[in-house]
Amino acid sequence: MDEAPVVELGLGGWLRIGRARIAVADTFTLLRAIARTRSVQGAATEIGLSYRAAWERVRTLEADLGHQLVRKTRGHGTTLTEAGAALHEALSAAAAALAPSFAREARAMQAHLAARFAVPLRLAVAASHDPLLMQVLSEWGGAEVAVIGSRDAVARLIDGRADAAGFHCGAAGPAAAGPPFTDLVADPAFRVHPLFEREQGLLVAPGNPLGLATPADLRARKARFVNRQKGSGTRAWFDRLLAETGIPPDEIVGYGFEEFTHQAVAAVIASGAADAGLGARAAAERFGLGFVSVGWEVYCLATSAALPADRLDRLLAMLAERVGDVPGYRPPDARAAVGAGPRPHR
Repeated sequence: MDEAPVVELGLGGWLRIGRARIAVADTFTLLRAIARTRSVQGAATEIGLSYRAAWERVRTLEADLGHQLVRKTRGHGTTLTEAGAALHEALSAAAAALAPSFAREARAMQAHLAARFAVPLRLAVAASHDPLLMQVLSEWGGAEVAVIGSRDAVARLIDGRADAAGFHCGAAGPAAAGPPFTDLVADPAFRVHPLFEREQGLLVAPGNPLGLATPADLRARKARFVNRQKGSGTRAWFDRLLAETGIPPDEIVGYGFEEFTHQAVAAVIASGAADAGLGARAAAERFGLGFVSVGWEVYCLATSAALPADRLDRLLAMLAERVGDVPGYRPPDARAAVGAGPRPHR
């Protein structure tokens, strides 16, 4: 084996109705194909059976269940009867409900098998942007990284489109941030690793010439703001700050001007195209900007509980080595493990 294994999981098992014992996967595949093509011939072609074999399977199912499942009407093709449609809908609903779990388990199986057979496998990591995390992920080299907002990153993990999700929820912490973050923390199907606490604040021009410290200052001085994209944790934090002070977003100049990373926000301010933006202290340090702290937050990495626990050990160790040495970061305290939020500002 020299390529990463590909694992596909789907609806299976047996359905018992009375004395009938029906293979779920074969039944679902057949009924779905008939519903889709409105033809037994089309269904047979789609699932790789002969026309005769497809009809034989239909007749066997009908005999076992004691109900007609398929109706052939001249000029209208082949359709499912009420009984056939009900069975198809029930199986479709089950498949849809289980699809995220199947996808997560398939990714976990890939990781297990790749490790067992010593096949290189890069994990799919969807993460909200963080300067330190991006640097360490690049040096680690064990992941394909998609930089997206916290909410979208968590959605990818839940749906089985990613092996890990990096996210943050502001000063409240994930346990108080609402869905999908609270659901993630409470669900035993996932592990949530607090990676570090980081300091967020207003990035401003060197020396803070406009004297900006609060959203009220941004409004009063008509400061040009550069925002993060919708769905990002930093954007959500800024929106909460506005709500707490009763300031409508449209009273902030540049509220609709969006960038997708902390570095991009810092670069816009450094170029003189904006006066302020909310972001990590690390980005301000990198671009020589002024920084006005608004608080600390916990940045977390969530994975499926089925993923091998040691798969991220090296990444976590690399981060732990760096956190205490980079301005604007500190190790999470014990409360962060249950989403209680970071320690008070110090």
